[in-house]
Amino acid sequence: MSTELPTTFDPAEIEQRWYAHWEDQGLFRPDRPDAQPYTIVNPPPNVTGSLHIGHALDNTLQDIMVRYERLRGKDALWVVGTDHAGIATQMVVERQLEAKQDKRTNYSREDFVAKVWEWKEESGGTITRQLRRLGCSMDWSREQFTMDPHFSAAVTKTFVDLYNDGLIYRDKRLVNWDPKLKTAISDLEVETQDVKGSFWHFRYPLEEGVTLADGRDYIEVATTRPETMLADMAVAVHPEDERYKSVVGKHVVLPITGRRVPIVADEHADPELGSGAVKITPGHDFNDFEVGKRAGFKPAEMLNMLDGEANVCQVNDAAKIPDEFIGLHRFKRDGVDGARELVVQRLKESGHLIPHIAKTKKGEEQELDAEPRTIATPFGDRGGVVIEPWLTDQWYVDAEKLAVKPIEAVKNGEVEIVPKSWKKTFFNWMENIQPWCVSRQLWWGHRIPAWYDAEGKAYVALNEEEAQAQAGEGAALTRDEDVLDTWFSSALWPFATLGWPEQTDLVAKHYPNDLLVSGFDILFFWDARMMMMGQYTTGQNPWPKLYLHGLVRAADGQKMSKSKGNVVDPLGLIDQYGADALRFFMAAMESQGRDIKMDDKRIEGYRNFATKLWNATRFCQSNGIGASTSIAAPKTTHAVNRWIIGEVVQTRQALDAALADLRFDAAANTIYHFVWDRFCDWYLELVKPVLGVNVFAEPAISASSSEQLEALRKKAKEKREFAEAAHAENVAETRAVAGWALDQILVMLHPFMPFITEELWSKQGNRADYPLITAKWVDPQAEVDAEAKAEIDWLIALTSAIRTAKNELGIAPGAKLEAFCPAPSALAKSVAEANAGAIERLARLTAIHFAEAPAGAAMQIAAGEDALVIPLEGVIDIEAEKIRLSKALEASAKEAKSLEGRLSNANFVERAKPEAVEKARADHAHHTAEVARLEAALARLG
Repeated sequence: MSTELPTTFDPAEIEQRWYAHWEDQGLFRPDRPDAQPYTIVNPPPNVTGSLHIGHALDNTLQDIMVRYERLRGKDALWVVGTDHAGIATQMVVERQLEAKQDKRTNYSREDFVAKVWEWKEESGGTITRQLRRLGCSMDWSREQFTMDPHFSAAVTKTFVDLYNDGLIYRDKRLVNWDPKLKTAISDLEVETQDVKGSFWHFRYPLEEGVTLADGRDYIEVATTRPETMLADMAVAVHPEDERYKSVVGKHVVLPITGRRVPIVADEHADPELGSGAVKITPGHDFNDFEVGKRAGFKPAEMLNMLDGEANVCQVNDAAKIPDEFIGLHRFKRDGVDGARELVVQRLKESGHLIPHIAKTKKGEEQELDAEPRTIATPFGDRGGVVIEPWLTDQWYVDAEKLAVKPIEAVKNGEVEIVPKSWKKTFFNWMENIQPWCVSRQLWWGHRIPAWYDAEGKAYVALNEEEAQAQAGEGAALTRDEDVLDTWFSSALWPFATLGWPEQTDLVAKHYPNDLLVSGFDILFFWDARMMMMGQYTTGQNPWPKLYLHGLVRAADGQKMSKSKGNVVDPLGLIDQYGADALRFFMAAMESQGRDIKMDDKRIEGYRNFATKLWNATRFCQSNGIGASTSIAAPKTTHAVNRWIIGEVVQTRQALDAALADLRFDAAANTIYHFVWDRFCDWYLELVKPVLGVNVFAEPAISASSSEQLEALRKKAKEKREFAEAAHAENVAETRAVAGWALDQILVMLHPFMPFITEELWSKQGNRADYPLITAKWVDPQAEVDAEAKAEIDWLIALTSAIRTAKNELGIAPGAKLEAFCPAPSALAKSVAEANAGAIERLARLTAIHFAEAPAGAAMQIAAGEDALVIPLEGVIDIEAEKIRLSKALEASAKEAKSLEGRLSNANFVERAKPEAVEKARADHAHHTAEVARLEAALARLG
């Protein structure tokens, strides 16, 4: 028995209730030990995080696949967990201490870490609660954390194994250094911002007795970072630059410090840029570091003029930095000049600054210390200060060697990247990969398992006892203070979450995983590293398929950011429209890697879609249509029922194909159009007369005698009883088919809209032991009935064409018309004869005459291969309608042409605001479509 649905669809009420039921009943991981496994791991969000719109997209796509495979009978496991997020989490706790006028350094390392754990237990579950609101069917019973003991053991083992195999080593190299956080950070944590800055030009004097070919006794260099000249170690010129060939191998004498540094030949110097000579500061610039190595400088010899807080320091006596610079910050701070300002001042005083000649608005020349420029500057995304390339000792992974097998796996098809367009990017990065810095100067995280003796020799081991055994008794050991980059531990996510290195049943069954869904922005930082670690630790790829989705952008196409104020809160959208509507929007808009533009109207439209399904189910309930009793399609005799069964068959096939190819947009649009167009708009309309007629009127009877009257009455009664029995059979068949088709809709739509479908499933029949989340995937066990499909599709085409034509010509939708079909197909005749009532009710045609149409104005329409003529004399004022349509056509054509001209203007497209360009494109598309529609309408009038 079905349970009557409320009149109004209320997403909030059903979402909370159903999610609690699914989780409480353990339905996210049904006990299917003998079933084929299907495994996805979620990209672990930071434990400090809150759900953002990117999470909503990423997790919606994963949930669609997990729910789909669960319905297909697989042992579907979606591994959920959070990342300890070293920098972010430590910052959160430090800010809490600062609010109390306290700081980290007031505590021992152990006491501070204890405070972080305390924060994690109290406040670290925000995002996991929010994922539940989205409907994510994750196995919460096995929720993971990258600092859990079993996970930490996996991290330590991996580090030690890599070290023993020569794939982890300690080295002095440049890193992205955050002077505020006082730690190295990854490239992912660096944000480039355009900053107004300056470009200074200096004279570097050549050593005594040396001049250039043009007689100058100096080389001109230019820089946006004048303070770094205190640590310059060379000047580079291009080896083919004739201006400098005679001085290669000679020296310049640095102003301020007086150090002699060599002039080296290196292709890094571009003869076409500036003077063609560049200052080389290998301790503070990534390009210069490579130039310095090529010039023969060892990293240990390179000068690092700043300490961890970016204050000038005397690295060694050879640096010769004057005392007045020692302790100065690199930049001006709190109104106090820094090293930059003092360097410029001293070079100006000594005559080594080459002024920039600029023109005022009046055209007059003026001297400036530097040329104003906008400079792309790296900032730490969390510290918020300018990142300093800094020379320091860190731990590195030999990523080049680890990248070999992942490259082979993608090349030979063992790992498929979808969409394929990302393969080129993958290869480009992997084949030019740099050593991976994995150490961080933090207290929160996986501490590096290395101990040092008094001479600084490192002993890497699983624990201190093993390290001591390596060093020998009596050796005093000190543990490395650093922790590992969180990307190192998260690279183990696909298998460490299953219990590795223990060979658990979960590892045996669910590793490798089946699919990874990820944003393209972490392809290298996470995805590629999982491939490296998966191959190294297990000898297997972590998954056979990697799906990379695009970004969710603001409505105008701009990237979302807090600074722009265009960030969209997915929880607010869920509150307004429901989780189902947001999920369906994400799926429908996800087109293999293309970015998604936020569109509240479309989300509202999908909320309306859910409401339409709700109301369609209420209609079914009011007409005695309940739950189906069979997975297979019911036996049918009537064309409309045979047709809808065939539509289910085709929809299931299209859905399976789309999801196999990870075409989420195609899958969503397939089920959308089947529900809205085929089932609600056509099938339910076509069967309404069957469901609504329950009483047969008794016909009027006249006879010449009572005996004859009685005989006629008896015959009429038999005829009526036969008709009633036939109708009852028709009603029963239609109810059975309608209930079955609705059930198939709920099953197919469930991965996209889990909440409303589960609610309707439960209300259509008593199936408490058979919830939709663990139901069986659609299996009609039927074929498409070609005859029924042709008949109903012809009827739909006829009705749609007439409705469109009426709308174009301004004819009232309810106006009844006649049609003429002079050369009908056999299909047209059979449909017209069998569906006269439906044609009159839906197409509003009182008759279809298989004859020539009378002379006069008429409109032409098509249904299948048949052409029909509908006379318009007396229906509308033909001439007035032609005038109206012509004026509208002229206006739209004029506007379309104007917009086309604007859009073909490169200045407009490149310089106008993105929202203005987007509106122009939308308006152009609208008017172009209007021109086509109006031309068709005029053509109909002849």
